[in-house]
Amino acid sequence: MQTAPHKRTASPSFLQSLVLLQPGEGRALCWGAAYFFFLLLSFYFLRPVREAMGIAKGVDKLPWLMTATMVTMLLVNPVYAILVSRTVRRRFIPMVSHFFAANLVLFVILYHFLPAHGGSWLGYSFYVWLSVFNLFVVSIFWSLMTDIFSEDQGKRLFGMISMGGTLGAILGAACTESLSRGSWGLQLAPDGLMILACIALELAVLCMLRLAKLFDLTAQAQIEREPSPDYRQGFRAILDSSYLQMICLYILLYAVTSTFLYMTQANIVATTFSEQAARTAAFARMDFWGNVLTLGLQLFVASRLLRGIGVPGVLLMLPLLTMIGFGALLVWPAFITLAIVQVIRRGLHYAVDRPAREILYVRLGPDERYKSKAFIDTFVYRGGDVLGVWMPALLTWLALAMSGVALACSAAWLLVGVKIGHQLKEQDE
Repeated sequence: MQTAPHKRTASPSFLQSLVLLQPGEGRALCWGAAYFFFLLLSFYFLRPVREAMGIAKGVDKLPWLMTATMVTMLLVNPVYAILVSRTVRRRFIPMVSHFFAANLVLFVILYHFLPAHGGSWLGYSFYVWLSVFNLFVVSIFWSLMTDIFSEDQGKRLFGMISMGGTLGAILGAACTESLSRGSWGLQLAPDGLMILACIALELAVLCMLRLAKLFDLTAQAQIEREPSPDYRQGFRAILDSSYLQMICLYILLYAVTSTFLYMTQANIVATTFSEQAARTAAFARMDFWGNVLTLGLQLFVASRLLRGIGVPGVLLMLPLLTMIGFGALLVWPAFITLAIVQVIRRGLHYAVDRPAREILYVRLGPDERYKSKAFIDTFVYRGGDVLGVWMPALLTWLALAMSGVALACSAAWLLVGVKIGHQLKEQDE
């Protein structure tokens, strides 16, 4: 594992104090954060467009759209694995981004020229496409980060790199709201936002290429670390590794509990606030304070927490909080309870839980990082969403309370985190 970029740069003292930055890591940190910034900027230009298109014909279509997304993930993964197996990293990562950028151009053309902007079918296609796009480009981003940084560097730097994505998400959401309303004297339709997203995606590619040059991915030592030519090896690795299987369960239970909490949130907000404006404001407040907490944790806490209690300890924090949160909502199902749980949960997830999850892949081989990880981050993750969105209907039919099942899933998630921690300690012995 490459432990540091070959080129040495002077590191600002305030960065050293915040993220425990070491000499030679400054440029890598900045390019990695910029790469993530432009990826999430691109996505958040498009996310409101997707949400509006997804509910255009009623919210009852969302479970079917999530199911369609999961099926698409299953079909796309072998194609992606073949690409990874036959193309070196410095080429296939930009190729994936260029492919999605070309898709965006096609959506712009279809939206602009088709009658009624393509109707609901174009909207549903875009909904599924964006869900696939988001999970794949983020998964590939973290695959590269776990490839070029060591485990110690991940503990110190991944929180700060994540902050780049948080800033991109905030800026993208703010710009989309203003440009959609025409607040700056310029009002953009969805096709205009797609063009902006395409530009941001290409800027992310430029940042990735700078990282490739900085770490010299063309060097012989790096070429020997390319994924194998067997496109099936990633899935085989999951079948053969209890470690990867535990990661699958961890991601699955995170997605299921997130969907449960999302549905609980919808019910509480709907019963607490009668007017649409008040509901929108309530969602906005939770998003705002969630982002504030995320930034604060990423800036001041993440790197020290990951090095202090380690990855095994961090992996237990979100499941434990979720279990406590569902218990609190069961006793006191009020908006203030929901808001506290959601804000803390989002802050912990984006600031420390997600970086800790990515560090799990640092010690693995290229097939696991680029093939197994993509399958877990896309198909397994979306499978958890599908289970979560369809399970309430099943629980109603079985006359079971969703709160009890949510607590059970949270407890199971916590146990899986404990198991992963034990496996990490066994590997270190």
